[in-house]
Amino acid sequence: MRSRQTGVLVAMCLLGAVMSGAEDKKAPLTEQHRMQLIRTFSSDLVYIRTQFPMGKTGLTLKDGKVSPSGDTLRRQLALWGPSVKPGDRAIITRMDLKNDRIHFEINGGPVKKEKWYQHLQVGVGGGAVSPGGGQDPINNPRGSYVDLVFDRHIPDLTIEQVKQLLWPVFDFDARSPLEAYLESVPPKVKEAIKNHRVLVGMNREMVIYAKGRPEKKIREKDGETDYEDWIYGEPPHDVDFIRVVGDQVVRVETMTVGGEKTVRTEKEIDLGGPTVATAAQKESQPLKAPTLRRPGEEGPNPPPDTGSTPPAKVPDTPSSPTHLVSASFEK
Repeated sequence: MRSRQTGVLVAMCLLGAVMSGAEDKKAPLTEQHRMQLIRTFSSDLVYIRTQFPMGKTGLTLKDGKVSPSGDTLRRQLALWGPSVKPGDRAIITRMDLKNDRIHFEINGGPVKKEKWYQHLQVGVGGGAVSPGGGQDPINNPRGSYVDLVFDRHIPDLTIEQVKQLLWPVFDFDARSPLEAYLESVPPKVKEAIKNHRVLVGMNREMVIYAKGRPEKKIREKDGETDYEDWIYGEPPHDVDFIRVVGDQVVRVETMTVGGEKTVRTEKEIDLGGPTVATAAQKESQPLKAPTLRRPGEEGPNPPPDTGSTPPAKVPDTPSSPTHLVSASFEK
């Protein structure tokens, strides 16, 4: 009997130690880490991985999953329009730590903030005017927000841990909009964009990232269906005709220099709903050694020319599509 009681006591002690260790891992955020997070993420520039809708309802991120998503997000985007989309650059304009969540506002947030002097009114000629001027109906707020939610309280986290948790929505490491955008699309689309190839089922933005803005556009109508033919290239080079209906590529026709014609109409990818990044998409890449050189700047002893293929030219972002930038991709 005594040995049994001793065994029970030992088991309870071990269980208590395990529970204590688990509680230590979920210890509340320390004041030191709180100040570090505020200093780091206030007014920080990031690239966007996921579509944010405009309006007062932003996104929620918990356990690596973004909500709303699917049909709910599609309806919000159709109703309010996008605030930012994958590949866009944004600024974190506000960060609040509240009980069980960290609140991040981007590009001013979804609600316009008034200055203190806009609440003052001065009587002039029997009327009242605001010395700061009235509200500008054109300057509507176009920002949004994301809430990083935890269980019960915000645990003790470092800066790098918070960046990892925010990976589905923010990219802190990308050097260009293209690099950030490629991490938000399916692998098949990513490979096609790198090779400047258009797949049936792509949306307009993917085509622009893969080929750039079209040199020519032809708008036509087939019965009751309106469509656009985006034309890339001119003879004597290959010419691509990309047919777009709504926001989707439905036909890809290529005329080669030798006169060969290929037509693809069968859907090659199915994007489903709006682009929403997930934590599972993140690729495990080796950490790069720190450097003080600017992006693209060569070191003091550049490697000798081995005759390898030069970096491919990749179209710039949709915001400046008429220019091309050089970018190399790891195979």
